[in-house]
Amino acid sequence: MSDNRGGDEVTRRRATGVHTASPDHGALEPSGGAHSADALPESLNIRVDLPPAPQPEMPEDEVAVAIDDVAVNPGTVVGAGPSTTSVEVVSQALAAAGHRGGSRRDPSPYSALLAADATRLRRERVTTDTGSHVAIVDVPGETAVATEVEVPETSEALTADRLIDLNRTTRPAPQGGLNRFLYEASLHLVNLGDSAKVRAHKAMNARIQKRFEGGARFVPVLTRKGGVGKTTITTLLGMALADARDDRVIAIDANPDRGTLAERVDRQTRETVRDVVTKASSIGGYTDFSRFVSRDETRLDILASDTDPTLSEAFDDNDYNVVAGLAARYYSLIVTDCGTGIVHSVMRATLQRADSIVIVSGGSVDEARLASETLTWLEANGYGELVRNAIVAINLATQGTHLVKVDEIEAHFQSRVREIVRIPYDPQLAAGSVVNWHELRPVTQHAARELAALVVEGLPAERGH
Repeated sequence: MSDNRGGDEVTRRRATGVHTASPDHGALEPSGGAHSADALPESLNIRVDLPPAPQPEMPEDEVAVAIDDVAVNPGTVVGAGPSTTSVEVVSQALAAAGHRGGSRRDPSPYSALLAADATRLRRERVTTDTGSHVAIVDVPGETAVATEVEVPETSEALTADRLIDLNRTTRPAPQGGLNRFLYEASLHLVNLGDSAKVRAHKAMNARIQKRFEGGARFVPVLTRKGGVGKTTITTLLGMALADARDDRVIAIDANPDRGTLAERVDRQTRETVRDVVTKASSIGGYTDFSRFVSRDETRLDILASDTDPTLSEAFDDNDYNVVAGLAARYYSLIVTDCGTGIVHSVMRATLQRADSIVIVSGGSVDEARLASETLTWLEANGYGELVRNAIVAINLATQGTHLVKVDEIEAHFQSRVREIVRIPYDPQLAAGSVVNWHELRPVTQHAARELAALVVEGLPAERGH
């Protein structure tokens, strides 16, 4: 009887097309026997109700860079012109550097973003009738940021230090001290390189050997007071420059009175600045000009002033311009030993050509005060830029130096000029005679080289800069 009731139930469900799920997990009851496949209905509809999807919320820090989808009504699009337009935008920095469109591919894929950041535009979220979206708006008061332009390297950048990989074979032999001894004792197998002292010396040489383009550079040495060592400082500066550099350096004695610069070297000629002026038309090259100068062991050329006070008084600004113009053809650096005082005509011509100046001060109260007044006079007469770029050389060989607080003198000039150098006492300089560079005390040589390096660092590398 039970089998008949089960068969009737299946027959009834098949006839009505209604399927009743099992109470457990809504699954159909499995039916056994050969007719189990026939127990399933021909069609089955299942509806699943899911919770509503959450609305996405954009973080505030992404608002400035996100772009929302904005619905566009095709019926409102008017116009048959081109849909896109390409515009080449060149910044002022690129235009000044000679931009050539399309000649160079930007290696960075983010160049467009960087260019947008450099403009006066900013992305902000705005709300319109079509919804909330991101727009680019103008920001008043913000200036554009200039992008750096890559400058091509010159041939001077290909130095031996950059290109040669130093090892035991290629490293040059060390100079001086224990390192040199070990190098020789080990039959060149142990090469520790130069000592610290030698490296410092070479570094100073590199500072002094700065290259210039566009003509000679003029460096006057001046002060309002005589007897403070102006000629001595000129000699030391010229020797330090000539000893380290491989181009030509000349020191000109432009004292309208009788100058003594030529007496600091072994004179090889009796020619003077007056002879250069009178024979200027016959000077056609460096060989002709070299007959008027004396050269010392450092290769410094010195052009003497007249020994006759009567003739020297006639040396004026026009004469100096003739001498300076000829010297500028054959020399890279021209150091001028100016006369005592600053109001004579030669001083005006000297300052007009000056690229940098050296002010000499003694170690006494009145000498320091007169040096400071020299700076004040220069500022009052339109040479403020020269004053700010000036070097003050404090000569410690003058009388009274041991009685004065030199640190206070130096502190005063630090507020007015670029650098200050102390020139120590040296017996050879105190004699007032011929100066032998290699016989100077090491501390004196170092001070002169430091003065030369500071002067060179203040000179423009290219004319007009």
